[in-house]
Amino acid sequence: MPQRGFRGTIKDYPGADPLKDVEILRKAMKGFGTDEQAIINLLGSRSAMQRVALLRAYKTSYGKDLIKDLHSELSGDFRKLVMAMMKAPAEFDASELHSAIKGAGTDEACLIEILSSRSNAEIREINRIYKQGEMSQGENKLGTDESKFNAILCARSKPHLRAVFHEYQQMCGRDIEKSICREMSGDLESGMLAVVKCIKNTPAYFAERLYKAMKGAGTKDKTLIRIMVSRSEVDLLDIRQEYLKNYQKSLYTDISGDTSGDYKKLLLMLCGGSD
Repeated sequence: MPQRGFRGTIKDYPGADPLKDVEILRKAMKGFGTDEQAIINLLGSRSAMQRVALLRAYKTSYGKDLIKDLHSELSGDFRKLVMAMMKAPAEFDASELHSAIKGAGTDEACLIEILSSRSNAEIREINRIYKQGEMSQGENKLGTDESKFNAILCARSKPHLRAVFHEYQQMCGRDIEKSICREMSGDLESGMLAVVKCIKNTPAYFAERLYKAMKGAGTKDKTLIRIMVSRSEVDLLDIRQEYLKNYQKSLYTDISGDTSGDYKKLLLMLCGGSD
């Protein structure tokens, strides 16, 4: 899909003042009980860069750590969502990759999702941050997990890969997906298929990931949070369109039915509206 300008749901809030914003946050957390709604209204209407700017402003104004304060005031999935929203995009990606690789059993789907949908420049930045984090453990690379994907993804540009898929189809009269199914098996097959899907139509791929994260027993909140936060300033409007087209329901409706409380309120602000 050609870039048609900005297709996110969250933009820079015009004239936002970090010092005023942190005052609102501080007030919401001081005293008895937390004013969650004030936190939702504020964070849900600021861009990632504006949210990250609050960390320094809070330190300047109160000499305290905003992340620690939010962490101690909030809980559950709402807290996880807020923590995700307080990281710069490349930092969030790096931490998600880290837990995908270091957790029990590699979360291949998370690796594919991030490595296939980010630009080469973004991947370089993620890698740089990842390495910084790893230095403390005496490692300095993503190791084998990265090499699997690097070969496919970083060596070629997205438009180039799209053109290759198209050529392949013209030449062989069949989709590259079908060939992958015939030639490969198991994890590698599902991995390669996901990469192809993601590159061919990124918003449709994310719509499917969101749909699968919510349908069935139990919501995969980690996936839901990651996609809603990371795509809110990229292509969430396109993802919403694909979601409606493919599942006959709006993403907004499904999130409403699948989540609850403050977590739901903040997710819906990221979603930006119903279709």
